[in-house]
Amino acid sequence: MIMEKRRAFTLVELLVVIAIIALLMSILMPALARVRKQAKDVLCMSNLKQWGTIFSMYTGDYDSYFHEGWHGSGPARHWMSTLRSYYSNESELRFCPAATKPRSEGGRGVFSAWGIFLGGWSGWGEDDFGSYGINSWVCNPPEGTEPYPTPEKYWRTATVRRAANTPLFLDAWWFDGWAEPWHAPIPFEDTYISGNSMEAMGDFCVNRHGGYLHGLFLDFSVRRIGLKELWRLKWHRTFETSYPAPIWPEWMKNFKDYD
Repeated sequence: MIMEKRRAFTLVELLVVIAIIALLMSILMPALARVRKQAKDVLCMSNLKQWGTIFSMYTGDYDSYFHEGWHGSGPARHWMSTLRSYYSNESELRFCPAATKPRSEGGRGVFSAWGIFLGGWSGWGEDDFGSYGINSWVCNPPEGTEPYPTPEKYWRTATVRRAANTPLFLDAWWFDGWAEPWHAPIPFEDTYISGNSMEAMGDFCVNRHGGYLHGLFLDFSVRRIGLKELWRLKWHRTFETSYPAPIWPEWMKNFKDYD
């Protein structure tokens, strides 16, 4: 009986197979990257919707008023402490899925998070971290304790006009910020400038979603926000949304305009 000789792959055939696999991978990888990015975008929006529910529950328990804010006292001082009893699993809910590594642990650039403040930094009593920040003009500071001598600027409740254009909680470099229309954007895309009150708008000028960030508004709706659109939102009661646009740094020039 004559046995057939088994035919093996030749080196040329093997190289052709490898080349085909490499070609398919080069085609699929960008698509997979887009899918991963879209998944992170969806999760980020979902997180913010949950925060909308949390803020709604809090204001519902306190006659529609928000927390006291930065110049308050005790647990009512910051949103992290104020809302702690309204949510669980903070290690996930506080982070935009695109920015999960705090700068204190080596996170860098637009995909870094703020914190961790070990040992209860600033007297909070617990370690805090995250990659979302609150519009600091949305709070209810006690009379005479406002951080700036402008008590008329604060959105103290959610029952206001133009709530859908008033940002409450957004992707951010820092956990809060007092934005003003004359504030400049950050000069470099991947560099956060801290400790400068004139850069407060820069606290939210973070390019995590391809020229956009995600935000929760005072009517508890969630949507994408163009980076240049930040200067056209109603951050506080007397904020001038028609104020002349700043000089855009090079990294922002090609983003969508809102003038």
